[in-house]
Amino acid sequence: MNGYYFITESALSRAGVMSDTANALKAGTNVVQYRRKTGSSAALYAEALALKALCRHALFIVNDHIDIALAVDADGVHIGSDDLPLPVVRGLLKPGKVIGATVRNWEEAARAVDEGADYLGVGPIFATMTKQDAGRPVGLDLLQKIKRAYSLPLVAIGGITLANAREVIAAGADMICALSAVVGAPDVAQAVRDFQGLFAANEEITG
Repeated sequence: MNGYYFITESALSRAGVMSDTANALKAGTNVVQYRRKTGSSAALYAEALALKALCRHALFIVNDHIDIALAVDADGVHIGSDDLPLPVVRGLLKPGKVIGATVRNWEEAARAVDEGADYLGVGPIFATMTKQDAGRPVGLDLLQKIKRAYSLPLVAIGGITLANAREVIAAGADMICALSAVVGAPDVAQAVRDFQGLFAANEEITG
């Protein structure tokens, strides 16, 4: 897992979730998370199924909705502290499926690792208005601490822009998500390319 981590967001989208996802994939993202908080199960299932068909060469992750993930045979799920416990989710999924866990402090990170998370979503790194229940910013210190302690891929999210993304990557993020800066952009593909370029530049500096 490396580069831009794409999360769908219909409320910010200019062209629709399907178009946004297709453009993000065209720009090289290798992980797509389907996130939708409202809508009937039938609507979510239909949209998730259509999105999965686009993700032939990328991981397709479903946020929160374990039933939808199972129904469309997604590559994995992403869960938060208010969702089913990680060990329970692991028991529901087929072997080899990916589970990501959102963590907002050291204790949550340590527990998620102990319970077998495949990657961690860390945030909000900075203040954000995109997700109203995101909580207080955790800053770069937590990201750095987790990176030093564990080898799991880390996805940073929350208040990230092109202006501050370099420091987030330098702090240890393997992937970043910048919802407003990408889904809200006039050209989603170019916005993703801009962030992807930061990872390439960082590899040149560090490698």
